[in-house]
Amino acid sequence: MKKLTFAIVLLAFFSSFSFKELSWVAIGDSITYLNDHQKETDNRITKGYMTLVVERLPHIKYVNQGHNGWTSGGIANAIEKLNLTKADVYSIFLGTNDWWQSRPLGQLTDYKNNTGNNTVYGSFRIIIDKLRSLNPAAPIILITPMQRVDFVYLFNFKNNAFGSYKPKNGQTLESFAMAIDSIGKYEKFPVVDLYHTKGLEMENLVKFKRLKNPQTGAYTNYRFPDSINIPFNPETDEYPYPIASIDMTYDGLHPSDKGYELIASPLIKIMKRY
Repeated sequence: MKKLTFAIVLLAFFSSFSFKELSWVAIGDSITYLNDHQKETDNRITKGYMTLVVERLPHIKYVNQGHNGWTSGGIANAIEKLNLTKADVYSIFLGTNDWWQSRPLGQLTDYKNNTGNNTVYGSFRIIIDKLRSLNPAAPIILITPMQRVDFVYLFNFKNNAFGSYKPKNGQTLESFAMAIDSIGKYEKFPVVDLYHTKGLEMENLVKFKRLKNPQTGAYTNYRFPDSINIPFNPETDEYPYPIASIDMTYDGLHPSDKGYELIASPLIKIMKRY
C-alpha cells in the first residue's frame, strides 16, 4: 500500500511539470513555407525551424502560414483571407522580401499611428492588430530577416538576387531587421534577431559560389566576398551552388538544416516559457 501511495505521489509530482498543449501559428515567407515543402528544395533540407521546435517541445502544434515570396505588405493586404486561427502563440518572420522589393520602410510612428499598408512599419501594425483580435493574450514573437548572399533559385536560374552586402534602392537589409527589433522593443515582444546571430554572417551562408573564371572560363569555387564581382550568366552557366557549397543556406538565401537549427534554438528557449 505504501508503494502504491508513493507511486501516485511520484506520478503527480512529474505531472505537475508537464506542459499543456499549445497551438502556434507561424507567419512568414518562403523560409517558413519550405518547412513543409522539402521537395521544393530538391530535398536539400530535411527539417525546417518549426519541425525542430516541436521535436524539442512536443506539446506545441504548429500551423504553417508561410507564403512564398510574400512581403509584410502582401500578408497585411490579405490578412482577412488567410484563414488565420486563434492560437496560443504567434510568430512573424518577414522582411527579406520587403527589402528586395524595395518597399518603403517608414518609421516607428507609422506603426504607432497605424498609418496603413504603405510602409513596412504600417504593415506590421495591421498584422499584429489582427493577431491581437484573434487572441489578445497570445504572445507574439518577432523574427528579423537573416543576412543573405547572392541568391539563385534552384529551378530557375533567372530568378536571382544580390545579397545584403549592399543596399537595394538606398535601403539596407539591416535597417529592416532593426525596424522589426524596434517594434519588438515598443511592444515588449520577444525578438529573435537573426540578422546579428553569430554563425549566420554572410561569410558562413555558403562555402563557395561556383562560377566561371573570367580570364580562363574554367569553373572555380569562389568564397565570399571574392564571389561578388564574378559574373553569373543564368542562360549558360551551371548552377553555382552545388551540394558541396551548402553551409548555413543551400542557395545563398534559404536556410539549410544547419541554418534552421540556429533559427530554432532561440525559439525553443522562448517557447519554453509559455
